[in-house]
Amino acid sequence: MTVKTVTTATIKEMKQKGEPITMITAYDVAMARNVNEAGVDMILVGDSLGNVVLGYNSTVPVTMEEMLHHTKAVMRGNSRALVVGDMPFMSYQASIVDGMYNAARFLKETGCTAVKLEGGSEVCPLVEKLTAAGIPVVGHLGLTPQSVNQLGGFKVQGKDIAAAQKIIDDAKALEAAGAFAIVLECVPAALAAKITGELKTAATIGIGAGSGCDGQVLVCNDLLGVTDGFCPKFVRKYADLHTTTVAAVKQYIADVKARTFPAAEHTFKIDDSVLEKLY
Repeated sequence: MTVKTVTTATIKEMKQKGEPITMITAYDVAMARNVNEAGVDMILVGDSLGNVVLGYNSTVPVTMEEMLHHTKAVMRGNSRALVVGDMPFMSYQASIVDGMYNAARFLKETGCTAVKLEGGSEVCPLVEKLTAAGIPVVGHLGLTPQSVNQLGGFKVQGKDIAAAQKIIDDAKALEAAGAFAIVLECVPAALAAKITGELKTAATIGIGAGSGCDGQVLVCNDLLGVTDGFCPKFVRKYADLHTTTVAAVKQYIADVKARTFPAAEHTFKIDDSVLEKLY
């Protein structure tokens, strides 16, 4: 049976029907294949790869070339999900021209469907230009990691009247500018639900924003428990691959030390007559 490819129209239709949207942040071909097989709706190739894959202490150092590299890898493993490339820090903030050029690189060089960028009303002129040019856009409000230095750290956003109203206004502005979806990160659940109800076409994708959003996103490494380091409050671990991986590698080390691996079934044979003629 042919599985229907998820498009921006699919996401808009899911919002109208009230059907929850699933998004997973992934960075390579193997994970892309896995989450496609599971049936995820959207894959975000997030600039969080700076922290998760490359070992940076924030998303700020991530480059366009690194983002394109990983988005290409995800696309090689993608079969049905809608893939969104995350525009890294300073790939769009300096000018609309920069933003247009770099967003186009995602679609042209990787084959992904859409781009994601952080910010509210200040990025709306760029969002309008991108959507007019045929480049679908996902917005990102609340805790915006690229601005973490300005925000004063990783903390919940929109808790007072002014901040909450700004997120609402920014969400409406992004929708009016043409964004088909908006990530709401670390926003109080009731505020996220209010925004979701007020947006008519743009789907909200929550992360640390409660169940009232149109959809949810988690980083693959977080939900799979790949490491045992810090785990944000909003993450649910659906597996413990850290323990499984460490145990497997320990067993491999033990088998090699004991010379029980490789065993006969893991080796290849050569005819004795060939060996006899070697010198």
